[in-house]
Amino acid sequence: MAFDFTKEPGKQLEKREANDSYPPLVTVITPFFNSGKYIEQTFNSVMNQTFPWFEWIIVNDGSTNADDLDKLINLSKTDKRIQILNKNNGGISSARNMAISASTTEIIVSLDADDLIDPTYLECCYFALETNPGASWCYTDTIGFGNFQYEWIKPFDSELMKKENFLVEVAMMRKAAILNVGGYDETEKHFYEDWHLWLKFLRAGMYPIHLGFFGAWYRRLDTGVLGILHQNKEKHDKAMVLINEVGAEIQEKINAIEFPRHNKPNFINKNSKIKWERTIKKTESQNKVLMLLPWMNMGGADKFVLDVVKKCDKSKFEFSIITTNPLEYVWRQDFESHVRDVFDLSSFLDPSNWPMFIHYLIKTRDIKILFISNSYYGYYLIPWLRKEFPELAIIDYVHMEEWYWRNGGYARTSGVMGDILEKTYVCNEKTRQVMINSFGRLADSVETLYIGVDHKYYDEQNVEYGIVKRQLGIEEQRPMVLFPCRMHPQKRPFLMLEIAKELKKRKMDIAIVAVGDGPQLVEMKNKVEEWGLKKTVYFAGMQQEMRPYYKDAAITLICSLKEGLALTAYESLSMRRPVISSDVGGQGELIDEQVGALIPLMQSESSELDSREFAAAEVGQYVEAINEILGDQARYETMKKACRERIEKQFSVELMVHRLETIFLNYINNPVHGLARKSVHDKLLSVPNFVDEVFTLYNAFEGMFKETEEVWKSREWFRTLYENKNADKAKYLDNIEQTEASKRLEEIYKMKSWKIIEKYQYFMDNTKFGRVMKKLRGTISGK
Repeated sequence: MAFDFTKEPGKQLEKREANDSYPPLVTVITPFFNSGKYIEQTFNSVMNQTFPWFEWIIVNDGSTNADDLDKLINLSKTDKRIQILNKNNGGISSARNMAISASTTEIIVSLDADDLIDPTYLECCYFALETNPGASWCYTDTIGFGNFQYEWIKPFDSELMKKENFLVEVAMMRKAAILNVGGYDETEKHFYEDWHLWLKFLRAGMYPIHLGFFGAWYRRLDTGVLGILHQNKEKHDKAMVLINEVGAEIQEKINAIEFPRHNKPNFINKNSKIKWERTIKKTESQNKVLMLLPWMNMGGADKFVLDVVKKCDKSKFEFSIITTNPLEYVWRQDFESHVRDVFDLSSFLDPSNWPMFIHYLIKTRDIKILFISNSYYGYYLIPWLRKEFPELAIIDYVHMEEWYWRNGGYARTSGVMGDILEKTYVCNEKTRQVMINSFGRLADSVETLYIGVDHKYYDEQNVEYGIVKRQLGIEEQRPMVLFPCRMHPQKRPFLMLEIAKELKKRKMDIAIVAVGDGPQLVEMKNKVEEWGLKKTVYFAGMQQEMRPYYKDAAITLICSLKEGLALTAYESLSMRRPVISSDVGGQGELIDEQVGALIPLMQSESSELDSREFAAAEVGQYVEAINEILGDQARYETMKKACRERIEKQFSVELMVHRLETIFLNYINNPVHGLARKSVHDKLLSVPNFVDEVFTLYNAFEGMFKETEEVWKSREWFRTLYENKNADKAKYLDNIEQTEASKRLEEIYKMKSWKIIEKYQYFMDNTKFGRVMKKLRGTISGK
């Protein structure tokens, strides 16, 4: 999904108060020369920081525009953390050096007057440096905006740095490191001063930390110093003489700490909490809720959380979000539109430091409720958090049980932690019964809270008909069946292909549109080609805006092996589109003959994940259901009306959020819950070493499990290539980077699974890729 460059930090000034009783920990330094055009947005991006313990020294470098200077002065008067220094114009280097000399902290952040920083920039960079004391500076991935728009993600390379500056000036540095190398060079007024400083760091043997999120926004203009140097060859050549002089003196390759990284043990120990007395001021009417999640990707579980933080009353609740799995910016920007405290721990901390940061966040934000959803990490942290925070309410939300995965999935773990959790909420009554009957939860400790859908947004009257059909080349009158999901074994996408094959065989002129991506998408496309289904099955890829797809569809198809209660079913009904679904999870609590059809599951959930053998009877029932619904126009129109009514009366997002707000306030204000929490806390205090060991054992197991998962991914990678019968394999494989081959090979060899490669002799004997793998095998195995 494309990055949204319009969501720049600092467009508005958020109401966020600092606690003025503490001295600053970080100094932001900014040169200012006639920079009034952009300074207000830069000002907002600094004032909106989640880490308030900073001072901001702005050096007026001889500005000649009175209006610009007045704007700067007026902005500075709004916050006593800002200090303005004045000097004659001497260039960026001299202005920065002046600010550094005046700074009162040991940490310096360089920020130009037209650039921007993400709200969590200072906090993430500070803790990255704090937990890596040997590193001298820290930087993040960058968004270029303005005259040029791009995402800048570059692994650190000290050799490349001698020839090319792939870092921007926005960075957090140790003041001692800057002073050690003599500060910014003032030899030339206009030159690549930040690049020169990085090279001086490297010459001194210093190394950086590269954080894996877009923390800095670099405004691309033709009028800045960079533009001047590019347009003036003489100035550029002078600058490059200074750059090359330093670069030539760097004798050793310097490696950075690159995030995300997973090479550190993850455990609870005496260093898992830090002595931190500072707190952040808060609005008294707001209650703080921390959401602990694995990621922010596209899916029903993530959409549920997004709806909660989007729709909850902001005057009553403020949310913080922590994720633990490396993620792409799929939905992070959507979450950031409603939550400032968004932290992907994998992007700036070693796993061994995650408990410390979570402990710090709960203390500084005065978190009242911890809300866990789909996070194994979060579940196994619960005993330790209950031991540390007797007043913290801890609740979780379970979407489904998964017998094919970890003997029950998150539902099983929720059951294990039931004596410590205050309450578990589930998305359907069937899962509630599983929690009670299979995982030993007390009946009053688990409640059903149905996920809602924004029926005002998902309304077919707000969407034009025919957009999708025109894009995909589907005739306007041709019936369209929508298959919206991740192309993953759980969703049984190959059953959908069997249904498509049968529809074609029966000469039913129906188009199936698959929306989503996933690990099986490539293989699915190959099967569509092989089976001659290109005019029956259409692939639309991942889509942020689903309403046009529901609008053009006659029916939504869900044939999953497992669901809790599918969000796509809610959305489809809200858009007045009947749903044909497998009878799994809680689907039967939403779908019946009035709004669609339920098809019995004829595979074993626990033992047939990703089985490609589907009973003819099961395939036939889906086809018959499609035929029956579309074959009776009067019944179909009645169904459409019933779909919408069901959502409005029982399953709107407003109903869900209102109930959740009531739940939150009850756990915060009801003293009975406080006494129960204190009782569990006291019991855990009597066995502190055992509590810590539970989390350590989890991490040992998790490390082994991740190795197994990597092997599975590698096997699937080779299988996908092998079954790609209609492509030029040799040409394709020869273009694969050797690093990818090495990675896959090492993971397979670790688990003694070499036969998975040897099975595909075509690769081994007929491609350059195969020969590379043979050589790598000899290197790894010692053969």
